[in-house]
Amino acid sequence: MEAHALLKRNGFDVCSYGTGAHVKLPGPSIREPNIYEFGTPYKHMFEELRHLHNRDHVLLKTVLVINLEVKDNHEEAAAGARLTLDLCQAIEDAAESWEESIDEVIAAFEAKHRRKLLYSISFY
Repeated sequence: MEAHALLKRNGFDVCSYGTGAHVKLPGPSIREPNIYEFGTPYKHMFEELRHLHNRDHVLLKTVLVINLEVKDNHEEAAAGARLTLDLCQAIEDAAESWEESIDEVIAAFEAKHRRKLLYSISFY
């Protein structure tokens, strides 16, 4: 929520997929989302989201899924929010060709912040 608030204050379009006791993310179809309990490891979610590649490609929009590991406490949430803003701004700076430069953007972020990111590009 900290990252959502900071991104919104900085002009980013932010959506939340967590409600109640679950997180809902895109699945095989619009009627079949992936549903995870809060506390599910992000690496597990990331691996499962790789079947976005298997969805019918109707709209052919690019989806970028990035995992930034953040511990669940106030200090880490605030730090993670700032890191997320930095990453989003770097991606937006490469907006014209972010699909072509995402590897370089991620590598620069990882080197600058000494944080490893998991990421995947899919089309749906």
